[in-house]
Amino acid sequence: MAKIVPLFSGSKGNSYCIECSGEGILIDAGRSCKQIVTALEDNEIDVKRIHSVFITHEHSDHCSGLDVLARKLGLTVYGSAGTIRALRNSGKITGRVKTQVIETGEAAGGFFVERTNTPHDAAESCCYTVTAPDGRVCTVATDMGYMTDDVRKKLGESDFCVVESNHDINMLRCGPYPYVLKRRILSDVGHLSNISCAQEIANLAQKGTVRFLLAHLSRENNTPELAYQTAMCEFLQMGMKPDKDFTLDVAPEVTMGKKFIY
Repeated sequence: MAKIVPLFSGSKGNSYCIECSGEGILIDAGRSCKQIVTALEDNEIDVKRIHSVFITHEHSDHCSGLDVLARKLGLTVYGSAGTIRALRNSGKITGRVKTQVIETGEAAGGFFVERTNTPHDAAESCCYTVTAPDGRVCTVATDMGYMTDDVRKKLGESDFCVVESNHDINMLRCGPYPYVLKRRILSDVGHLSNISCAQEIANLAQKGTVRFLLAHLSRENNTPELAYQTAMCEFLQMGMKPDKDFTLDVAPEVTMGKKFIY
């Protein structure tokens, strides 16, 4: 029985735990080691069973606690060649941390993890598709300016999808961010908006992928209610019924004990 636990999600830090058959891996480590360990313990996850962490890219909200966490728990850090190099060059991981470049797919314990590149303003950002020991598949896809065909294909092959719904375009345009930052977020190497996410996942649902978790919401340019309603409207306009044709949830900024079995 595979399950994913969103420990942290949003512009202030991101980390997810995927568990199955008595072992677990992390996707990203964007909060302090203490915060991540506490979140794992609060969700009754034995930290000794976590053996690997997969980093999507080198931005701080995905790796700020990585070095201490990897050293304390003895984790192997996986990432693309560009990400591992960027982490090393920036000092975000030290020489004492064991790293492993993931080219296309890599076995980590009983899990098999595949990497798919994403369009983002980082060295070599990616999303991950995780096949658990029981054969269930989950894809975590955030931090992308748009949905590529390759990412869309991986989501379509998954039993559970974590997809970025970062911002409401109007909130962002009218908000306090400087113009340069707004332009970056809205660019093809920025972040996926609510409406773009909604359209993508509704189309996926029509083709048979039905379980979605909205993630990486901006605290300044979005709300959980707005992200949820934007996606829900898209589903309803296509004639789909919640909890029958699809399930839709929003990842909390800080863990609230939500666990999703898939």
